[in-house]
Amino acid sequence: MNERLDKDTLKNLYGRISPFELKDKLISLANLNKDKFKGTVLDAGRGNPNWIASSPRQAFFALGNFALEECSRTFSLNALAGMANKKDIYSRFKAYCSLNHSTQGVNLLKDIIDYSIKEYNFNEDDFLFELVDGIIGDNYPYPDRNLIHIEKIVNNYLMKELGCSPTYNKNFDVFSVEGGTAAMCYIFDSLTYNNLLKKGDTIALMTPIFTPYLEIPLLPEYDFNVVHIHADEVDENNNLTYQYSRKELEKLKDKNIKALFVVNPNNPASMALTEECIENLVDVVKTYNEDLMIITDDVYCTFVNNFKSIISYLPYNTICVYSLSKYFGVTGWRLGTILLHKNNVFNKLISNSSNKIDTNERYKHLSLTPDNIQFIDRLVADSRKVALNHTAGLSTPQQVQMALFCGFTLIDKENSYKNSTINICRKRKALLFEGLESEIIENSMDASYYTEINIIDWSKRIYGEDFANYILDNYEPFDFLYDLAKDYSIILLNGDGFASSQWSFRISLANLNDNCYFIIGKAIKNLVLSLFNEYKDSKLTLKNEEVINL
Repeated sequence: MNERLDKDTLKNLYGRISPFELKDKLISLANLNKDKFKGTVLDAGRGNPNWIASSPRQAFFALGNFALEECSRTFSLNALAGMANKKDIYSRFKAYCSLNHSTQGVNLLKDIIDYSIKEYNFNEDDFLFELVDGIIGDNYPYPDRNLIHIEKIVNNYLMKELGCSPTYNKNFDVFSVEGGTAAMCYIFDSLTYNNLLKKGDTIALMTPIFTPYLEIPLLPEYDFNVVHIHADEVDENNNLTYQYSRKELEKLKDKNIKALFVVNPNNPASMALTEECIENLVDVVKTYNEDLMIITDDVYCTFVNNFKSIISYLPYNTICVYSLSKYFGVTGWRLGTILLHKNNVFNKLISNSSNKIDTNERYKHLSLTPDNIQFIDRLVADSRKVALNHTAGLSTPQQVQMALFCGFTLIDKENSYKNSTINICRKRKALLFEGLESEIIENSMDASYYTEINIIDWSKRIYGEDFANYILDNYEPFDFLYDLAKDYSIILLNGDGFASSQWSFRISLANLNDNCYFIIGKAIKNLVLSLFNEYKDSKLTLKNEEVINL
């Protein structure tokens, strides 16, 4: 075996590097033995879904063909074409749709466009030209934060999926960014650039949480003091519900905690916060820490029916990060948003800052009155190191595709697409637990995009507490990850890398074919069964030794 894949070598990395980096090592190990499993490595460690939203992509390409025709109308010379002309463009679009009605994507494109014109009272030519010019990508994004018409569509989509009142949409600004990861980077940076968070300040994380939220605050440029708010509530059978007790939430009464970071539904367990839990959070914030900055990452919200985001309860305190990547299968497109209420605590804290010299110096070339620049506009500028603010903004073709995804679901009044994605995840979870020969603990807040299995709790429930203690005494969580990779070519992630329980493992339910989850469940079951047989043999050996000694 290659030395770097030796068990002791990999064990030395466990807990010292990110679970995602360790996963790559385990994949290399699994590849050495994959021929035993029909040449397949089952990587349930990554969350990239194995489905795509095909219809809005067809609409995108149909729009692209129309846009190219519009450019060629201006002039066409060999491989050159002109730029589209706005005048009467909607009339030409209707004629195009009539002529090409049997072409894939055309009818959906027309439905989305007509819905948007009627719903938002758009000027027909202005809207069509924005889409055509946007998909061609021949101009810088303007406005840089979001194209005007597209922002309204994306905003309305977010209001729907985040459980906000439809009347809210005029009160929020949307900054379209290069995926949720870019949103995270921009927010952390802007909070520090504006002295809203300073090196050494105290922040809180609602754990378990997506690993980068654990790692970023510890980087030398931030070096934040981190308080964990633990998901500690259990049900009547002592099963963890991934909700937060009032006692844990009351840690936020401490005004030294400047910011709270949340992933909702969480990662790795995919459980959304209940209304009761959020209302307890609201009460603590409004009563004891009214200037708390909250950053909620709601990427998995669409997989929970009737989801309610923290931003729908605390719009004044909250920035919401949302990525389209998981729902529409667009991790490669890099489509994300930052949503912020126009009246927000971030603007207040900047306005009340006693030291504005540094921040005014940073933004002085954007305005003669840098004090008046809103936090959302500072985010945009900071995304391009301020000096390149004039070239900021998500690429216009990306914005157009985002608008078509959002429009596609807005006209889907029966939620057929949403129900399909939810059903995929739930079916795969059912197959996983069928392989485990174990019952699913039903929970209405379960997104089922991932699931988390605690080996000790599961072993105790199936084989008894004495056997669970045997595992604790003789093995470590790494042993399970290693043996699954080496002996079954199956990759999972360790839950403690997400600040979850030490013996839990995250299984992505999104990225493998349905039947793979039965195989994974069966492999986990067989691995534990082999340990149970080992445990029984050890008990028998001990008993025989006792007889001999007698």
